[in-house]
Amino acid sequence: MKHFKKMTLAKVLTFCAFALFSSVVLAQDNFKGNDDGPKRMELKANAFNLIIYKTVDISFEYLIDSESSVGVSALFNLNNTKDVDYDEPNYNERFALTPYYRRYFSSKYAWGFFLEAFGMYNIQEDGYWQYSYDTVNEIQNEKYIEETSSNVAFGMSVGAKFVSSKGFLFEFYGGVGRNIIASNDDVATELVPRLGVTFGYRF
Repeated sequence: MKHFKKMTLAKVLTFCAFALFSSVVLAQDNFKGNDDGPKRMELKANAFNLIIYKTVDISFEYLIDSESSVGVSALFNLNNTKDVDYDEPNYNERFALTPYYRRYFSSKYAWGFFLEAFGMYNIQEDGYWQYSYDTVNEIQNEKYIEETSSNVAFGMSVGAKFVSSKGFLFEFYGGVGRNIIASNDDVATELVPRLGVTFGYRF
């Protein structure tokens, strides 16, 4: 099972890297010959998830025009499932790849209030301790059982983005999605969050 999970995660990470690379190449091809136009690409890191949930969450966004953009986010949960304190904030997702589309509502270029529609491929993990008693040796044995679920979700978010004249940006957003496909209903949650306070650069 552990080998299978490692192989699955490796494939997901490979796909994530390929998707990010393809997006950058496509954006650069579209941007050629328009050096005097607006900056169209953004790289961002989610400080909220890192501080509150101990997850690494990075994003790439390509600005189609002044009112719309497409992007992809990759989230990696650094918490060990066995050590999770359920009295503290935590994500059930161990990994999430989230492509999204945004629509901006401002006279400025891809700036201000926006609505977002997103899809999400996420891997959720849960576990429990299994105890048994060895009557022969009179000892209690314990074993930690981990279960995973690979899911596909769709949802919506709302937020706002602010960009300085030098290209530095700040944004915040919040939303929720619903898992509509799950490989393990005992582990998968019905809803998945999408939260962020990000800092980045537009170039």
